[in-house]
Amino acid sequence: MTDDGMLVPGPPDLVSLLLETDTLDGFLQALARSALDLSPTADGCGVTLERQNRPLTVASAGTSAPLLDEAQYGQDDGPCLQALREGREVSVSDMREENRWNGYPAFAVAAGTQSSLSLPIAARSHTAGALNLYSPKENGFADADLNGLRALAAQATGAVALAQRLSDTQTFTADLEAALRSRTVIDQAAGIVMNQRRCTSEEALRTLRTASQHRNVKLRDLCAQLVSSVSGGPPPGDSRLRPRP
Repeated sequence: MTDDGMLVPGPPDLVSLLLETDTLDGFLQALARSALDLSPTADGCGVTLERQNRPLTVASAGTSAPLLDEAQYGQDDGPCLQALREGREVSVSDMREENRWNGYPAFAVAAGTQSSLSLPIAARSHTAGALNLYSPKENGFADADLNGLRALAAQATGAVALAQRLSDTQTFTADLEAALRSRTVIDQAAGIVMNQRRCTSEEALRTLRTASQHRNVKLRDLCAQLVSSVSGGPPPGDSRLRPRP
């Protein structure tokens, strides 16, 4: 709240935004724009995520972030990577006076950037990241809403973790659905063998496994072929097999 009693809007609720966004890309893009709105003199914001030791700018707002982020990835060093890997805030007030990170500060100055601020996201997790802001002015973040930016980065940590969990859940669900389809086809094929040979389900499955090994064909594919040959069409949910002419 300001001195005259007006409410000052805080950072957006990114977890709610994530749930309302159709894609993770859209959410990360909104994150970059929100951070830029809290930094009046910044001309660029990039969101870096690193998986399997490979950093990537997954979203950006403004103009400067992609070039500066890539320069740091190229030399495997820089403020955004330090924030990401050490899990701490890294601020550069004047790139002209900076002597860390090899030739990166000189590159940034030549590109028109005088100061930067990197805040960690999901530090020390399997999807660690950083929120990177760049300004063409010296001490460019003196007037930024630092508390808002830190709150934004903290919210992003939870939201990225949630996004990863949702992604993992979707993968698990797809795998589960595929497994259930396979089980259904195998059960159908076993029923056909049981009817033809007047045998038990265990004997039918043993027969199918033996045929699969001898023909060097996956059990699921062998069963799908058998079901298709008997029914005259592919098993439900399997568009790969067509009825034979």
